[in-house]
Amino acid sequence: MEDKVAVVTGANKGLGFAIVKGLCQKYSGIVYLTARDESRGLEAVKKLNDLGLKAKFHSLDVTDENSIKKLAEFIKTEHGGFDVLVNNAGILEWDEVYPTYEVAKRNIETNYKSLLNIEAVLYPLLRDGARVVNVSSACGHLSNLRNKNWLDILSKQDLKEEDINHFVDEYLESIKNNTFKKEDFADDGKHAEHRVSKVALTALTAVQQRKYPNFSINAVHPGLIDTDMAKVEGGVNPDEAAKTILYLILDASPKLKGTFMWFNRKLIDWYDYEGEYYYKHGV
Repeated sequence: MEDKVAVVTGANKGLGFAIVKGLCQKYSGIVYLTARDESRGLEAVKKLNDLGLKAKFHSLDVTDENSIKKLAEFIKTEHGGFDVLVNNAGILEWDEVYPTYEVAKRNIETNYKSLLNIEAVLYPLLRDGARVVNVSSACGHLSNLRNKNWLDILSKQDLKEEDINHFVDEYLESIKNNTFKKEDFADDGKHAEHRVSKVALTALTAVQQRKYPNFSINAVHPGLIDTDMAKVEGGVNPDEAAKTILYLILDASPKLKGTFMWFNRKLIDWYDYEGEYYYKHGV
């Protein structure tokens, strides 16, 4: 019988590390901790080993298609396929509340566009019944947007990847051309780049679920987490935040598909753009 295999991206610290730790404790299979920086990744695996937990390391830069291909070749050769994927890798340049084009582009390429390459290269290796968790945030709810045209497009039941890409590219063009409008977003447009990337990620979750009906693909807002990426007063620790993600992997019904789950395991209506689910900066 083939080994069950789980892969967690961006896992050398914070939430990703906590997810790997939880999987090492409860998942009956092999767990791969991936990270862009090899030395930090190996150090994270050593920390787990010191706790009596076993994880394996493989380097992965989600913004580098060749790096994704190397991971895919390794998994195919070693295991023939895999069963769990947690798309956790992400960035937020916290001090750039109204970012430059370069900062906005970097955020979107890491948090959203990398998932398109991951889908193309890694999804063919996912086995029937696989579980995929896309780590979103409060920034990923549709209520973060105020632009009526964007809301109409992203609310379509037959939404396609090209529609999401158009939304993302239109935002980036507004930054490049200095036509960005704060009123297109909730909360006076603070960290609009992160709202765009996470809304796109959550929207992509539903699109992917329709394309891959044999998998369970869900997005999750793990709660406000106090990490070195974003210092959040009153934020929960990564181990606490990981619990909902671990629930989706280990305990949730396989019939749970294409949903957006809040940190309290409540299923949120992503299309309720008039709700107050949006992220409030500094709150």
